[in-house]
Amino acid sequence: MTNYQDKPMQRVVISSIGTSLLTHQINRNQKDEQNWYSSLRDTANLTWENTPEDVKKIIATLKDRASKKLEGGTIPQIRSASAELNGIHGLYEENLEQGKQDIHWLIATDTAQGETTAQIVQNYLRSQGIINVNIYIPPGLSTASTEAFLEGITQLIKWMETNIEPYKKQYKICFNLVGSFKSLQGYLNTIGMFYANEIIYIFEGENSKMLTIPRLPVTVDSSYIEPHEVYLAMMDAGEIPASLQEAQKVPKDLVWEVDSEMTLSPWGQLIWNQCKDDLLTQELLKFPKIYYERSFIEDYQNILNNTEKVKLQETIAKVAQLLSKSNGNPMILKEDGGLQYSRYKNTDSIDHFRVTLSLRVSCKLLGDTLQLRYYGTHAHVEGKEV
Repeated sequence: MTNYQDKPMQRVVISSIGTSLLTHQINRNQKDEQNWYSSLRDTANLTWENTPEDVKKIIATLKDRASKKLEGGTIPQIRSASAELNGIHGLYEENLEQGKQDIHWLIATDTAQGETTAQIVQNYLRSQGIINVNIYIPPGLSTASTEAFLEGITQLIKWMETNIEPYKKQYKICFNLVGSFKSLQGYLNTIGMFYANEIIYIFEGENSKMLTIPRLPVTVDSSYIEPHEVYLAMMDAGEIPASLQEAQKVPKDLVWEVDSEMTLSPWGQLIWNQCKDDLLTQELLKFPKIYYERSFIEDYQNILNNTEKVKLQETIAKVAQLLSKSNGNPMILKEDGGLQYSRYKNTDSIDHFRVTLSLRVSCKLLGDTLQLRYYGTHAHVEGKEV
């Protein structure tokens, strides 16, 4: 009889993707290829749509060469050609059969070269029987500017919270950071301390060995951010005006200010993700332009599921964030497709917005403040108001 408890835990493997797999295919002894490296370097931060046609042809040629090298190469040749696959082969001790049931995510920059390299690695792994291989490209992630890079990292952290965090109870999360750019690698190393069970590197050189860094017992002291929880929750929902006096008190390392608007920095997003479940399951936060009727407070206190409490407070944070941007004009709420803000029929002033498909909040605008009245199922809320 098989003892399933002795089976190794399945993994979710997250590999950062660089572009050396492409550039290694350039034949620098060929006169017509001597400028290919500089052409790729100068266009490294361009998306496919913005890449010049001559560079697209170079990328396509190198992609074909790299794919053929992986297809016909020995394991040592493959590991030498691709830093990313060097890490994956090292993880499975050169036996990819071990990884057929695992989930792989390839994290690439939002560039033609990053996307192409990820596609090569994806195709190779699938050809080896590792079918569940996906590519995630954080929108805008590149080294074109500090702003683009930090925005991409913030999107990556949000994606991690939604797509990787739920796996942690049943899967071992492994960050393969052998490939990618040093700037991305540095951030992923820190992010991995919160989301990964282990981080792997490969020592450079012939017969290189794998280095595994286990997850450290890192925790965030929520007391550091608790005084700023209202505005952190609002910035998690979107940009808020930098002119808000209380928002200016948030520690500068947690926020990113651009064009008179503030949002969470990558570290702010990372820290907020670690603390929000605890903070958003306590008392209702006192958001600007939001007032809670006693009936609403009672409905909140009757919630038994903490996940439901978090979702409700996140939705209220979104409403507060939008009202802060519009200086209390509720039209901005109607423009948000997720909230589906509208007025109840047969009422003069009672509106409602959606929390989930089945849960609603009824409300009434008084001046520039939204008074929240009831929360619950559509039948519960409508039954109180209509």
